[in-house]
Amino acid sequence: MAVIRFYREGDAEEIAALTLAAIRETALAAYSPAQVAAWSARYSVQRLLDGAARGDVILVAAAAYDQPLAYTVLEADGHLDMLYCHPAHTGKGLAVALLAAAEAEARGRGLARLFAEASELARPVFARAGYVLLNRRDFTIPVEGGEVAIHNYAMEKRLG
Repeated sequence: MAVIRFYREGDAEEIAALTLAAIRETALAAYSPAQVAAWSARYSVQRLLDGAARGDVILVAAAAYDQPLAYTVLEADGHLDMLYCHPAHTGKGLAVALLAAAEAEARGRGLARLFAEASELARPVFARAGYVLLNRRDFTIPVEGGEVAIHNYAMEKRLG
């Protein structure tokens, strides 16, 4: 059974590992190997550390022995950045629980809406949590020798 808790300084390495596992393994169900390689190459744990230093709310779903299994980042403006779950723990309700905890935190902070860029695989999870699809976002990720086309979905949930 997982518990939702706030990020702790010692979580960074395990969160980086679960993020890369999620991108490199889980994302292959919806994205090409080239897209997955480009996506994982641009991930940096420094983004998480910078967010923590900035005061972003990082919510972690942790196992009974306190190992991070999934997480999300709530930024001050209501942007949900990085909803990732370790591949061994997908489909167990962790993402839904994290979205509910992020919503409660956002409401407590007086935010009027939450918004995110959801991957192909995360889109249905956000939809089940009441997020509305705004549009598909097609973009490219620079890679050595060119760029790789990829997409995600702009989604939002009004809290008012």
